[in-house]
Amino acid sequence: MKHVIVGASAAGLNAAKALRHLDSDADITVVSKDEMIYSRCILHHYLKGKRNLEQLNFVGPNFIADNKINWLKGVEVARIDTGKNELSLSNGSSVSYDRLLLAAGSSTVFPSAINNLNNARSGVVGFRNIEDALTIKKLASDSRVKNIVVLGAGLVGIDVVEGLLGFGKNIALVEPFSHMLNRQLDMHAAKAYEKAFTIAGVKQYYGTKITELELDSDNAVKKVELSSGMRIPCDLFIVTAGVRPNVAFLEGSAIAFDDKGLIFDRFGKTNIDNVYGAGDMSGRSPIWPAAVKEGIIAAYNMVGKPLEQTDFFTSKSTMNFLDIATMSLGSPEPPDSSYSVEIDIDDKGNYKKIIHKSGEIKGAIVQGDLSYAGILTQLIREQIDVTKVKKPLFKIDYSDFFGEFVF
Repeated sequence: MKHVIVGASAAGLNAAKALRHLDSDADITVVSKDEMIYSRCILHHYLKGKRNLEQLNFVGPNFIADNKINWLKGVEVARIDTGKNELSLSNGSSVSYDRLLLAAGSSTVFPSAINNLNNARSGVVGFRNIEDALTIKKLASDSRVKNIVVLGAGLVGIDVVEGLLGFGKNIALVEPFSHMLNRQLDMHAAKAYEKAFTIAGVKQYYGTKITELELDSDNAVKKVELSSGMRIPCDLFIVTAGVRPNVAFLEGSAIAFDDKGLIFDRFGKTNIDNVYGAGDMSGRSPIWPAAVKEGIIAAYNMVGKPLEQTDFFTSKSTMNFLDIATMSLGSPEPPDSSYSVEIDIDDKGNYKKIIHKSGEIKGAIVQGDLSYAGILTQLIREQIDVTKVKKPLFKIDYSDFFGEFVF
């Protein structure tokens, strides 16, 4: 059986590892634009000097050889012919397959609404791959670069800001929504980070957009203009406000995708019987743990061993910025008044919040002391109806799961 995987990141390489475990004789080929293996989740560690390039590798230096993988690196898929089971590559060659896994990830979206963005010849970069990290580190190390503006206060944007703190630059963070990490945190939890970054010297602008870049005579960025009319000095503009699934090469094929990304089911199957998908290409669950699991699930189904995605939460994040630990599950806010919200705050800055409906936990935030995260996970795993728990939710401990307190 010949398996071809497009993409050499979390989903693709975990799928390759699973395939080799499941079939020692399988022919496994990985096609990727990347020429090195690295974790996108820790690129900011490279910025801050916590890791070197080799230490970004999340599978080990001998992974390709140990798993007998044919790696076609530095090349992209130009077209897929599902009738012939064949990929046409950007170098003019082609690759045939029996089973195909699409795990090509996503790319930075550069907002078209920002005037002069497309005219900028230097000083504008995303933060999605190793090339971006290398560019940012080089520019941030240049004494002529004094002012850095980061667009987007999501997980990637905050990673970048934290990674840049040691460069001695003036850093500004701009976010169109009302607070930092709006997909993961509510206003209260976000304020803890916003205060910490303010103390670290980061200027923050929320509820505003960047409308225009001011360029010099060489078309290099010099300032950004906000929707309020305020202008901020800028020598380096880093865009982290959104990503777009890499699905352009699917145009003209029979493989289904929509405005979010590649469409695949809980078994990793697309609309084509021998084509599977995993990771950021779906545009629906853009987090590393989900990509890993989706890659493994796809691999099992590719070899005929049914395995299904059963996780309730497509959004689960554990973060630790400026020594403030937080775990977030599902939605940080109740969608409407039919949801119940439980909150616990102590005088040490620890914060716990659970959102539930009809006894089922729909979202949660734990910040500061994360010891309750284990209890929370147990409540979800055991599918406990929290409306029937006699104890206050935040007073539950592990012994209660083996006692009489009940459910």
